[in-house]
Amino acid sequence: MEVGARLRLAVLGPVRAWRDGAQLPLGPVRQQAVLAVLALRQGLLVSREQLLDAVWGDEPPSTGHKVLPTYVYGLRRSLDEAGVGPAASVIRGERGGYRFAGDGARLDVADFAARVESARRARASGDPAGAAGQLADAVGLFGGEPLAGLPGPYALTERQRLLQRRRTAHLERLDCLLLLGRFTEALDELAALTAADPYDETSLALRMRALYGCERQAEALTVYEDVRARLRDELGVQPGEELRRVHEAVLRQDD
Repeated sequence: MEVGARLRLAVLGPVRAWRDGAQLPLGPVRQQAVLAVLALRQGLLVSREQLLDAVWGDEPPSTGHKVLPTYVYGLRRSLDEAGVGPAASVIRGERGGYRFAGDGARLDVADFAARVESARRARASGDPAGAAGQLADAVGLFGGEPLAGLPGPYALTERQRLLQRRRTAHLERLDCLLLLGRFTEALDELAALTAADPYDETSLALRMRALYGCERQAEALTVYEDVRARLRDELGVQPGEELRRVHEAVLRQDD
């Protein structure tokens, strides 16, 4: 029997698991946090000390080395198929730690990475429409905040990293929309992005391009002047090369 067959895990939102389409109980949040550490390091041995640091940080439980086997036992009961013993479990116990060995398991974060890579290949081959579709699918895999509700420094760090990967994919999709001439569609999303982060020069450059594509050249130039003043007055810096290049192109009316 293939280990992990028909097992699916999601971390791009609340941590969840399914086998054959049926959702599995994963227990308390710290038990879920242990699963997240192991699953996101699939195939790698994670020591007990690393797990304790990842889930509890500077305040490990006094019975930490007893708590971990209890959590692993609970996860095995939920994730493994009936009749599977510890030696063939999705979570293998090895000297000093544990390893997530779900070779046949599907992780949504792996699906996300595969779709982004496929989109980049499509973009490089001259298919921005295909790339935009793949990137939309990739971003759509997020079911809210990654690792939602999980405690510990590892979850905090991974949450920020995954959110940044989602933002990058989102911006790449918007760039593809601009290449396709879908300026108005992109502009609506870019307005929200730049409002949330008025210092992000990549999204501001995309917004200027979208405004120019909508024949709103004066507004595109105003975006640049506003951000230049804000960067100068608040951070003491000038806009970066990307933003300056778009500004010059708008001035030249360079499509």
